[in-house]
Amino acid sequence: MIDLTGKRGLVVGVANEVSIAAGCARAFRAAGAELALTCLNEKARPWVAPVAEEVGADLLLSCDVREPGQLEAVFDRITAEWGRLDFLLHAIAFAPKEDLQTSVVNASAEGFATAMDVSCHSFLRMARLARPLMRAGGALITVSFYGADRVVENYNLMGPVKAALEASVRYTAADLAGEGIRAYSLSTGPVKTRAASGIGRFDALMDEVRARTPSGKLVSIEEIGALAAFLATEAASPMSGSVIYADNGFHTTA
Repeated sequence: MIDLTGKRGLVVGVANEVSIAAGCARAFRAAGAELALTCLNEKARPWVAPVAEEVGADLLLSCDVREPGQLEAVFDRITAEWGRLDFLLHAIAFAPKEDLQTSVVNASAEGFATAMDVSCHSFLRMARLARPLMRAGGALITVSFYGADRVVENYNLMGPVKAALEASVRYTAADLAGEGIRAYSLSTGPVKTRAASGIGRFDALMDEVRARTPSGKLVSIEEIGALAAFLATEAASPMSGSVIYADNGFHTTA
């Protein structure tokens, strides 16, 4: 029932075929959208290219937000090829391993700054670059996690970073509301992705979440993708600025 026919979207953060961004890209395409995808670099391209082919992506562009000019080059290409953008999915996060795998009070200033830049400030940079392409309005969606709201064992540095990301979404939604541009935080349950492999005892975390989830079932990337596709439609406009949970009800349990 979700219709994105005629819409064009940029998906940033596909790592491989089982990443959250890949599940979202499939859902966007199934709803009729035209897509552009990014991969981190040429080394990552072989892992992302099959997803781009599967969803018929018009563009597959390299984008490391830590490299000066690369993000701007992506939007320059979108401008040249499409001239507009209807929605964007920001699904990138990074923290240096040594800072992620220590307590938050022991994380280095450099590691904290890197995690904040890649995982949070990059969303604001994308919003700024997408804004002139969303002349008819649009949707900015980012991916968060319950650790932004509650202390999750071994989530460490990413907790404060994701909390900042969710706050940034609220302020972005307020800043751009007059232009018809919405912003959403999609807070998912744990998914076994390559990015999650850096979190200590992640398998144990998944087991604990499954045990506390009312259905006893972890969320899938297909379910997350379906919700992301809905958020890309105008029907989700009243929810702009919100944290939208995709965790089968885990966040409701004590």
